Amino acid sequence: MSRIPSPPPPAEMSSSPVAESWCYTQIKVVKFSYMWTINNFSFCREEMGEVIKSSTFSSGANDKLKWCLRVNPKGLDEESKDYLSLYLLLVSCPKSEVRAKFKFSILNAKGEETKAMESQRAYRFVQGKDWGFKKFIRRDFLLDEANGLLPDDKLTLFCEVSVVQDSVNISGQNTMNMVKVPDCRLAEELGDLWESSRFTDCSLCVAGQKFQAHKAILAARSPVFSAMFEHEMEESKKNRVEINDVEPDVFKEMMCFIYTGKAPNLDKMADDLLAAADKPCSRCDGDVRLEVHGDLSPSPGGRGVPLPGLGPVSLPGSPEETSETVLEVRRDSAVRTLLRPPEPATSLLLPLSPPSAPIETPDADARGSAR
Repeated sequence: MSRIPSPPPPAEMSSSPVAESWCYTQIKVVKFSYMWTINNFSFCREEMGEVIKSSTFSSGANDKLKWCLRVNPKGLDEESKDYLSLYLLLVSCPKSEVRAKFKFSILNAKGEETKAMESQRAYRFVQGKDWGFKKFIRRDFLLDEANGLLPDDKLTLFCEVSVVQDSVNISGQNTMNMVKVPDCRLAEELGDLWESSRFTDCSLCVAGQKFQAHKAILAARSPVFSAMFEHEMEESKKNRVEINDVEPDVFKEMMCFIYTGKAPNLDKMADDLLAAADKPCSRCDGDVRLEVHGDLSPSPGGRGVPLPGLGPVSLPGSPEETSETVLEVRRDSAVRTLLRPPEPATSLLLPLSPPSAPIETPDADARGSAR
C-alpha cells in the first residue's frame, strides 16, 4: 500500500500558485501475485471450451476477496480455438463489485517472465465474473519445445493483481501566510533571570547588600566586567565584587539596564547613575574603572555643558532647548558610560553639535574641577 503524501513544503511551492486550502485524494491499491503451475500440460483436454481452474487465492489471510485463474487450453470458442485462453475470476466478494487490474505472463525454463499481457485499465468484477484474454498465446508457439515455455511439460503461469480499494481525502489549509513570528521577549526573560537570581555564579556586594548575577551576561554587556573576569583578579577568583559608595537602588537600576537594555527610572536617576559609574570596582588596579569625567549639569546661563573628558561644550539654542538637550545628554551619557570603557580625553562620546559648532578647549583647572 502506498504511503499517503503530505503537503509539499513552502520551498517546493514557492514558484507555483498557492491556495488558501488544499485536498489530496489517495486511491488505495492492494497489490499481490500468484503463480500457478500445470504439470503434464500436453495431456490437458483437447476439446474447445474445456476449462481448468486453479485453487483460490487472495492478498492475505484476512482478505475476503477470493480469486482464481481459469484457463482454456484449446481456446474459449471457435474464434480462439488455436489459442490458449486465460482469465482472472472473482470467486467470492462481500461487496457488490470491485475494480482490479491484472497482468499475466508465462515463466520460461529460466524462471523469466515472457509473453506478458496486461489489462489497460481497472475492470469491474462482480462475484462469478471473470476478465482475461481469449487469445493469450498461440498453442503451436506454446507447444514448440524450441521456445522453452513448457520445460518438463510444465506450464507456469504468473499473475499480478492490483485491487482498487476505498479512496481517502486529506484536506487542510495553507498556513504559510498564517505563521506569526513570536515577539522577541529576550529583554523580559533576561530581566526575569536577574530578578529571580536563578543560575547565578557571582555576587555583587553594594553597601551591605548582596546581589546575585551572571558573569557571562555582565561580561557581554560591560567591558569593565569583561576585563575583570577575564584576568586573574581577586573578583574573578572569588566570584565576588565589592562596590562602594553606591546606593543599592541606584545599582539595581544600573543592573536592570545591563540585563534588559532598559532603565525605567533613568530620567530620575541619571545623576546618581553617573555618580555610580564614577565609582571604581574594588581591586581593579586603577586600569579598569567605571568612570565619568565631568558632570552633565548645565553651566551658568544654560549655555555650556561639560562632556566626559572634554570639558564644557557650547550648545546653540534657547535656554529651554538647552535644558532639553542637557536631559538627553545626561540620559545618553549615563547609558553609554555604564556599558563602555573609559576612553582617551581626546575622544568625543556624544556628538551634540554639528561639526562647525565651536568646542571650548578645557584648561587644566576645568578638567580638574570636573572630576
